[in-house]
Amino acid sequence: MESQSLADCYVSAEYGFILQDPLDKLPDYYKPWMNIAEHLPDLIETKKLRDEIKRMPELDVQNLSGHRQKRLARVILSHMVMGYVWQNGETGGEKVLPRSLAVPYHQVSQVLGLPPIMVHADFVLANWRRKDPAGPLTIENLSTIVSVPGGDNLQGFVLVTLLVEVAAIPALNGIIQAVSAVQQDDNQSLLAALQGMEQSINRMSDALQLMHDYVDSDVYYNTIRTFLSGWKNNPNMPGGLIYEGVSEEPLFCSGGSAAQSSVYHALDELLGIQHQSESADFLLQNRQYMPPAHRGFIKWVEGMPSLPEYVMRSEEPAILSAFNQCISALAQHRSLHIRIVSKYVNAAGIRARMKKSQDGKGGQEQKERGTGGSQVLSFLKNVRDTCKEGMLRQSTPGDH
Repeated sequence: MESQSLADCYVSAEYGFILQDPLDKLPDYYKPWMNIAEHLPDLIETKKLRDEIKRMPELDVQNLSGHRQKRLARVILSHMVMGYVWQNGETGGEKVLPRSLAVPYHQVSQVLGLPPIMVHADFVLANWRRKDPAGPLTIENLSTIVSVPGGDNLQGFVLVTLLVEVAAIPALNGIIQAVSAVQQDDNQSLLAALQGMEQSINRMSDALQLMHDYVDSDVYYNTIRTFLSGWKNNPNMPGGLIYEGVSEEPLFCSGGSAAQSSVYHALDELLGIQHQSESADFLLQNRQYMPPAHRGFIKWVEGMPSLPEYVMRSEEPAILSAFNQCISALAQHRSLHIRIVSKYVNAAGIRARMKKSQDGKGGQEQKERGTGGSQVLSFLKNVRDTCKEGMLRQSTPGDH
């Protein structure tokens, strides 16, 4: 993949899948949106957002120019949609999105090839700015452009997730290098690519560990999680959401999920990891929630000659070992993700339900679902175990 086509995928050697230097202001015509976006957490917490949006003029997306303006409009409108639907908490979901928000949101979503709900690309990849423009991509020097309630914990959640994507940048470059090495039968280059990918995956785990330092599990469970929830496979919104002026039938969209991060899909495709049918279906559905260009990159990796087959044919112990180290690092990363979900979703959920029953508001017992609508722990365990099965054995003369 030449750098030209990389740019077509909005994937860069410096920023990976992250949108490079997102804009944080729209032209003056969009002031009504900007005004709401700047006060969003407060408007949601004081239950005034729905009224503000009903009063908002219906603006024309034709006045947006260039990819970055459109992405910023999506970030702003996505956060407004989640705030509007969930302003009154997870059991108070709104069934109809008013025209002034639904129509421009649907239009900008169509232009960008994304579904009309907030996705990982809005919440994280295009929702960051540097405090010091010349400073590094560290949590101290970053803030979000638009937020929902959750204060410092919300900032922490978005920015730690962004730092996992930052840590993955060398792995994405390693994928491109590995594909090229296989095509050119260059074992030296392949070995370097695999070793760099393993280090990058380990750094992704280091970044993910920061969740414990920056995000309180009860704030995540009781506040942040609600604003990531969708209206598909959600018992709180069984009838979906009607987008006024767009469709008379309700639409059903999944909420935000780590399964929408293109990094994991690209690594799985390169390393030849074959997920079981139910997990594979969920992961494939989530590709529809990625920018089309990022899906294109995954498709490109998928279409390349098989790396595991090449590694087995090479009969180079160093390459086999480096390949297995990548699989092992990815399986460990997924185990870490399982521990985080156990703490932030399962354990926090149990505490929240106990508190409700003490307050006499007993909630119905339900298995914890991820914000994307999956039975989250069993899904993550399946994905991790399948990942481990991707390990290759050294063939011995008797195998042939």
